[in-house]
Amino acid sequence: MEITVLEELSRTWGERVAALTPEQWATPTRLPGWTVQDLVAHMAPDDQVLHFLRGQQVQAPTVTSSSQWLRRFNEPGGPAHTLADDVAAGAQQAAAVGAETLVRYFAEFGPAMIAEFRSAAPDAGLTHPILGTVSFQAIADTTTVEATVHLLDLIDAIGGAPVPPAGLRRTAEILAAVADPVDFIEAATGRSQARVLPVMR
Repeated sequence: MEITVLEELSRTWGERVAALTPEQWATPTRLPGWTVQDLVAHMAPDDQVLHFLRGQQVQAPTVTSSSQWLRRFNEPGGPAHTLADDVAAGAQQAAAVGAETLVRYFAEFGPAMIAEFRSAAPDAGLTHPILGTVSFQAIADTTTVEATVHLLDLIDAIGGAPVPPAGLRRTAEILAAVADPVDFIEAATGRSQARVLPVMR
């Protein structure tokens, strides 16, 4: 499976996290109640991520694209809204392992995660606890979106080098595909006042 963009983003995250100072770890982010350490913990690959990616594969998954995944997650009353507090609590709990362990997660589990994606068939799937079954392509692309969006959150909090251009381009493509295409095109070209944004919480 082609995952060059995700690989670059994963490497960028690892490099940024390894260089964080104690003050930066404790810096608040624009996500209410989240520090940089919480944000890093939310993004850090760990053994649970690998366990998921190495799970029993299924054929003909029902969710086959990241745009489909994000559309379902972010619909009114969807998981992005109903589970937001749980996600925040999970990030804070994950952050409790400490900065040194989080740095190790990126160094140790990041390359292993990329290897799992690379060896997978993009149209093969896994069972997801909320979405049913999802393709490896959808998982990889959604991970790309998350890595890009949260890297922007990190940069907003502490500065640093910009997000890799390929990550920005791929994320923009995926997010644009979440909205109804006619509504998006007409709003983007000033032909409609339809509210198409935000498409992701």
